[in-house]
Amino acid sequence: MVEAASCGFSVVCLCADWCGTCRDYRAQFDALAAEFADGRFVWFDIEDDAERVGHIDVETFPTLLIERAGHVVYLGAVLPDPGHARRLIASFAGMTGDEAGRYAQANAERAEWQSLMPTLEPETREG
Repeated sequence: MVEAASCGFSVVCLCADWCGTCRDYRAQFDALAAEFADGRFVWFDIEDDAERVGHIDVETFPTLLIERAGHVVYLGAVLPDPGHARRLIASFAGMTGDEAGRYAQANAERAEWQSLMPTLEPETREG
């Protein structure tokens, strides 16, 4: 089991039911959730959950949004490979809250991501 630092993190997967890659990735995402037991993993279908995620520009599936200590630290497509996602999640889950804050504000694109979290809280459905 991968341990996360104490200030918490979330991983949101943005996919679509019509996408075969997404359907195949769901089991891998669920396995990652079990591996990173200290994190919160949420699955959103961009069509079924459009009122919550419609404002997030998803160009490629699967797309992950990773939040660490209240800061969005990653938003982008990932290979549909659990090893790739595992390394990505572990690198952000291992940040301290201060590191996540600095990283989240380090450039204009990441600073813009910070407005995304409120629409994904608190009624998210657990994946």
